[in-house]
Amino acid sequence: MDGKSLIISAFFCGMCLASGAQEAMLRFNGKVTDQSGKGIPGVVVNDGVHFTKTDKLGAWALNSDTTISKFVAISTPAAYVLPQQDGLATGHYIAVRDLAQAGGKYDFVLEKRKQADGRFHYIAISDPQVKNEKQLKRWCQETVPDLKEVIDSLKQTREVVAMTLGDLVWDNMPLFDEYQESVKNTGAVFFQCIGNHDFDKQYQDLHNMAMGTPVYGERIYGSYFGPTDYSFNIGKAHIVTMKDINYVGGKNYVESLTGQQLEWLKKDLSYVPKGSLVILNMHAPVWNKVSPGGNVRNADALKEVLKDYKVHVFSGHTHFFQNNEVTPTLYEHNIGAACGGWWAGWVNQCGAPNGYMVVDVDGDNVKWHYKATRRDFAYQFRIYNKGEFTAQSSFVVANVWDWDSACRVVWYQDGKPMGDMEQFVGSDEERASQLKDRSQAEPTAHLFRAMPSDGAKQIKIEFTNRFGEVYTQTISL
Repeated sequence: MDGKSLIISAFFCGMCLASGAQEAMLRFNGKVTDQSGKGIPGVVVNDGVHFTKTDKLGAWALNSDTTISKFVAISTPAAYVLPQQDGLATGHYIAVRDLAQAGGKYDFVLEKRKQADGRFHYIAISDPQVKNEKQLKRWCQETVPDLKEVIDSLKQTREVVAMTLGDLVWDNMPLFDEYQESVKNTGAVFFQCIGNHDFDKQYQDLHNMAMGTPVYGERIYGSYFGPTDYSFNIGKAHIVTMKDINYVGGKNYVESLTGQQLEWLKKDLSYVPKGSLVILNMHAPVWNKVSPGGNVRNADALKEVLKDYKVHVFSGHTHFFQNNEVTPTLYEHNIGAACGGWWAGWVNQCGAPNGYMVVDVDGDNVKWHYKATRRDFAYQFRIYNKGEFTAQSSFVVANVWDWDSACRVVWYQDGKPMGDMEQFVGSDEERASQLKDRSQAEPTAHLFRAMPSDGAKQIKIEFTNRFGEVYTQTISL
């Protein structure tokens, strides 16, 4: 059946379901148990719309509209191991179709942790965005080995959780198989977030399609990775992942959350004590000030939902790095992409290197470092010597990608302290040099400059991050 016929068929199927709405409402139930079969009370269960908690025997029940709800999922409690298979997060959800075929009953089984620990490592990776075998090869030969090496080190002291922030592939659904295989058995539990290039471009997303349709944009993604909106708990943190792409088909989309999703988030957070650490993962950013074109539209509504929590948002989509201190309790990390400028070289649009974010979580304290692929953690900024940065030829320029207002960038000339470097907005030299039209290079605010004196021989730049860690580089003029 061709795409047009399939859509027409789906439309009439949806009309039939809409006219017989009672047939679409199903009663689902089951238990959440430990490995011995003992029920676990107080576990949050939802179908994407409705929420409940397991009773004292671990039992749960939901009435679900199957035209809207496609999964039933639990929010794994912190006292239990995150369910996984071969390092891929699974076992915390079941497809509604499978649940219906099982007679509407399903038991989730969790493993009790041997001891509680408020510490863990969290790795955020944005935009692998592989379009073909050549790009998949770079991901598998550059990023994945780098990740595994870091995870091998991190897991010696703490559990490691990884989250890919969308655009796993580049509108090439068959590559989901190879992508999924590439992140198996890394030593971390790997979760996923949907990006705008992870939809089947033949269709709109579910909420835009005719009610009851069997086909929709995120269906294939869901068959691999489960629900697009879900949560879990680890340590003292509550971790939420959400779809913030309103997909309208044919690669067209709007960066936004639906009203239903915001209600889902309100309900999800209603089970979390106010003041708790919340890590929110989404594909598109929300609060970028430089090049804000990719921001989620309903930022104020989202901020209102999050206001009572200590929140770190991790996002991708833009292929540039930007930290956004939204409020004293809301911080967004729009991190550099694993593929940088779409696998064209080794840098993102802002000059930040291809890489990923490594986060240390201890209770509700969060500390992070960006890890450049093929580099060690000490590589936290880049220097352009005098004459190398075309638009600033008289200056020494530093690109300090993970900069925020709590950081400081100072310089020394021939050993003498010269004070703070001057921050400016511009386009990174390496990225601009990759483009046919340099004027098309994205601007960034994490650039700093200093003009050496005539006859100066050496410049040292010192970057102090918000955690008081000092990184230095020295160049000869």
